[in-house]
Amino acid sequence: MKKYNVESEQQMRAFFETLSEKDKRRYAAVEAHKLGYGGQLYMAQVLGCSARTIQRGQAELKANAMLPKGRIRRPGGGRKPYDKKTTF
Repeated sequence: MKKYNVESEQQMRAFFETLSEKDKRRYAAVEAHKLGYGGQLYMAQVLGCSARTIQRGQAELKANAMLPKGRIRRPGGGRKPYDKKTTF
């Protein structure tokens, strides 16, 4: 497995920090895939995330779980409006 130089690693870390949670998983998964065997562990160390995060990203990419443009969550996700909450 070929490793990136220090300058590239720093640029990757800086870019990684600007992404949303979903995009972080997918970016890390794509980079790990490019490296092949040992790529998950190496990218986890470079980006400061867990190997499990990369595995989740790879599963999402494999399942082609793409959301419509402009959405971060699936429809219905997130906090419900105050007036729609149930009271006990």
